[in-house]
Amino acid sequence: MEEKLLGLIKNIQSDRRLISFDEAATKQAIILRILSCLGWDLFNIDEVYPEYSVGGKKVDYALRYNNYNKVFIEVKKVGEDLEKHQEQLLSYSFQEGVKLAILTNGITWWFYLPLHEGSWEQRKFYTVEVYDQDSEEITQKFEDFLSKENVISEKAIENAENIYKGRQKQYLIKETLPKAWSKVLEGPDEALIELIAETTEKLCGYKPDYITVENFITSSIQEIRHPSFQKARVTATQPKSTISKRAAEIDASYTYKSISSFVFKGKKYEVNSWRDMLIQICNIMLASHRDRFEQVLNLVGRKRPYFTRNKNELRFPKIINGTDIYVETNLSANSILKLSIDILSLFGYTRDDLSIEVQQNGATYSR
Repeated sequence: MEEKLLGLIKNIQSDRRLISFDEAATKQAIILRILSCLGWDLFNIDEVYPEYSVGGKKVDYALRYNNYNKVFIEVKKVGEDLEKHQEQLLSYSFQEGVKLAILTNGITWWFYLPLHEGSWEQRKFYTVEVYDQDSEEITQKFEDFLSKENVISEKAIENAENIYKGRQKQYLIKETLPKAWSKVLEGPDEALIELIAETTEKLCGYKPDYITVENFITSSIQEIRHPSFQKARVTATQPKSTISKRAAEIDASYTYKSISSFVFKGKKYEVNSWRDMLIQICNIMLASHRDRFEQVLNLVGRKRPYFTRNKNELRFPKIINGTDIYVETNLSANSILKLSIDILSLFGYTRDDLSIEVQQNGATYSR
């Protein structure tokens, strides 16, 4: 069971198409396959009951044993604000006396102990992020909390309680903080960039574009990395080799690098900026996949969509010629590259189909 589930998790992590799935496709391609790997009989409604009725409302799945509800699972599409749905799910769970509840969009999984005291957020004891966490760790947590064997034996609740009550939560936070910091150093997160841009606007009345903010963050990080600063900060738990490695990681990002062209499927396209590349890729996909192009509307950021027919939803909208669809262009270089790769993935292409020619310090090279 574990090897089959591990293989499935790895496949999900490598399939970027999942970000465009609606709720029905998410259930079929992700939720049901994971439940099957965890030992649940999908064709037996005494085990997996879809659209389970609670007080005139419905929960997407009830996992049952001996006519008792053991787990409630509510599924939303990727991009949906999960926080808006946790109160409803946990209210249903509390009403039915269900000890374990899950809210997910297939990529993010929030695990709750609904019968505990506290706010809805306080009852959430664990989060799985399929694209960000280690596949073996994800597999283990699904086994711990959701395998049929553990749910029936109540071992799943015991495992959940151990995390909820124990010190493991703080331990995991301390263990993960360096990883989170390294992730920021690799390339500032969009949410951090947006926070600094909005704070700058509040202080001076002018909002900087996201490329300017990303350059500032990267510059600040490089100052921290300066030898005079590092000498005072290096400890036995953070050797110089680690710092040098992380410095190389930030150099590998596209911050401070100007794009001159890109090559897609062997054809070279000259561009003046990262924004130009984003528009060009949109135009290429529109020309090749006009009948399916509106799938880009499924690509969303943490707070707002990347594509929309309502330009007021975007900070710096640019209409895609020949359509009524706008794309957000106020993005950092790294964010534009990531979005471009996600666009290509929607239509069956991979990162290997795209190469970038950039300039830095007068030198030109491809990546």
